[in-house]
Amino acid sequence: MILEKQRGGLSTGRSISKTLFRKPRNALEGGERAAAEAVAPNVPDRLMEACPGCKAMIFADQLAQNAGICPNCGLHHRIGPARRIALIADPGSYHAVNEDFTEPNHLGFPGYDEKLRRARAASGAAEGVATGFARVEGCPCALYVMDPAFMMGSMGTAVGEKITRLFEAATARRLPVVGFTVSGGARMQEGILSLMQMAKTSGAVRRHGDAGLLYIAVLTDPTTGGVTASFAMEADITLAEPGALVAFAGPRVIEQTTHQKLPEGFQRAEFLLEHGFVDLIVDRRSQRATIARLLRLHGEEAWT
Repeated sequence: MILEKQRGGLSTGRSISKTLFRKPRNALEGGERAAAEAVAPNVPDRLMEACPGCKAMIFADQLAQNAGICPNCGLHHRIGPARRIALIADPGSYHAVNEDFTEPNHLGFPGYDEKLRRARAASGAAEGVATGFARVEGCPCALYVMDPAFMMGSMGTAVGEKITRLFEAATARRLPVVGFTVSGGARMQEGILSLMQMAKTSGAVRRHGDAGLLYIAVLTDPTTGGVTASFAMEADITLAEPGALVAFAGPRVIEQTTHQKLPEGFQRAEFLLEHGFVDLIVDRRSQRATIARLLRLHGEEAWT
């Protein structure tokens, strides 16, 4: 009898424990309504970004509202052509030209077609530079903006051809050119064809200058290699963003070649300004007003 009672109690205890910890299946707690309420919130992919300068975490919205400039240390983060054009050009005034222009893999370089595909997917652009015509505070100009998201703005045949065509069109229309450079240099996958763009773009810049027309270049971080050795440093007025690296060969390459320690800030915009390679360093938030003033000072009546 006692054994039966113990067994009964044990059995009852087990059934109670099963009931106690069983997941409820009523409509209020365990049904479709609860499942709907448990859906994860829609969180943006890049809610915050780490600043490479001060290492602080910054809300992406805050960074965008500050023109891509860190509110803590003032570092100018890299931005794409769409954002750059929105900051510089009058609303609705920009008209792209040669937007879908591309060049094939002329040398059949292994893996280059796939790299181009990934670059186009990452940047949303057909090539590494945007070209077109715009107005800056009412002043018309031709405008090119290199894209850091497209193979770090490297210069291949398509980039060189688009910039050359823009200068030729600006010469024909008697318009000044405003350009924003960012580049890791010539595109190695295109070999000598990429290096040829240095001479081609330089020729177009020279013909534009010989016509008595203004060219303003804004050097952003980084501007290096064949781009620096050609159209980036051939402007009538050369502006730069604070802290931008501007060089042909980077500081690490120079140190490894010469076995000498370089000066602090070597090849940065401030160093170049001190040594006469840059005319003015301009905060990104002031560039539109500065460029507009320069355009007005250099013969607006000739091309309006």
